[in-house]
Amino acid sequence: MIPFEYHRASSAQDAVAVLAERPDAVFLGGGTNLVDHMKLGVVAPRLLVDVSRLPLTDVTETSDGGLRIGAEVRNSDLAADPLVRARYPALSRALLAGASGQLRNLATTAGNLLQRTRCVYFQDVSTPCNKREPGSGCSAIGGYVRYHAILGATPHCVATHPSDMAVALSMLDARVVLQDLGGERRIALADFYRLPGDRPDRDTALAHGQLVTAVEIPPPPSGARSNYRKVRDRASYAFALVSVAAELVRDPGGDIAQARIAFGGVAHVPWRAKEAEKVLRGSPATDDSFARAAHAELVHAKPLAGNEFKVDLAHRTLVATLRSLSDGASR
Repeated sequence: MIPFEYHRASSAQDAVAVLAERPDAVFLGGGTNLVDHMKLGVVAPRLLVDVSRLPLTDVTETSDGGLRIGAEVRNSDLAADPLVRARYPALSRALLAGASGQLRNLATTAGNLLQRTRCVYFQDVSTPCNKREPGSGCSAIGGYVRYHAILGATPHCVATHPSDMAVALSMLDARVVLQDLGGERRIALADFYRLPGDRPDRDTALAHGQLVTAVEIPPPPSGARSNYRKVRDRASYAFALVSVAAELVRDPGGDIAQARIAFGGVAHVPWRAKEAEKVLRGSPATDDSFARAAHAELVHAKPLAGNEFKVDLAHRTLVATLRSLSDGASR
C-alpha cells in the first residue's frame, strides 16, 4: 500500500490554499475515477484534499434563465432535477447513459468533467503510455483501438474522452466556474479541454490549485429541441463507441434556424461539430441535410486500422439523432 495524507477542506478557499502549497496533492470528490487509478498504480498522490463536503450541492436558476450546477451535485440527482429534465433533456439523458446507477449516485459534476481521458493502455502500468509518462510512447497505435479517436488525435495519443455529461454540456455552451488563490473565474467548456498535441498528459487547461466549484449553462433558445444518443457495445456500464448531443431550433417555415451538435467517443475531448452546424443552419430539416452535415464534419476523420467503422457509425448516429428532433420525438 502506498501511504498518503488526507485533509478535509473546510471551504473552497481552504482547499485551494492547501493544494497550492503541495505539488503532490489532488482534490478528492466522489473518487470514482481517482481511487480506481490509485489502486491500479496509475497515480500516487501524496495528499488528498477532500472537497466532497463543501456546500456545492445546489442546482439553481440564474437571473437570465440558465442554470448554475454545484460541483458536488451527484450525477443521479442532476439527471433527476426538474429544471434539467424540463429545459435540458439532452443533459439528463447523457447523465443517465453514463456508468451504472451505483456510480451515478456517488460521482459528482466536477469529478465527471475531470475524469481522465484514457484507454486500456493508460490503465495498464506494464505498457508504455504518453499520458502516464510523456515520451514513453503510445501502445494503442498498432494495438487494440476499437474505442479510440477518429478526430483530433496525434501520434502521441489516440484515447477518447469518456464523459457523457461533458458531451451534452459542450453542446449546451456551458462554462466552468473555477476558484483559485486569485478568486473566482470562468472558462468556456470549449476552452477547458485540450487536444493531445504533444502533451497528452494534460487533459484540461486547469492549473494546479484551481478548483472547479460550479458549471453554468445559458438558457435554452426558444423552441429548442434536444436529445442525446449513445451507441455502445452493451446496454449499460460501457463507454460510447459514438455518442451525439444535438439541439435544433426550427424557423416558422420549418427550416433549421439554429443547430448545436457535439460528438462523444470520437476524440480526446467532447467534439463540437462546428462544420455540421454550419451546414444545417438555414437548411430544411431533411435526411439529405442531415447527411450533408454529417459528411462535412466527418470528412476530416482519420480512423486507425481497426476502428474505421466509427466514421460510418458517427454519420448514422448523427442523422438518426437529428431525425428524432425534426420528427418531434424529443422536447
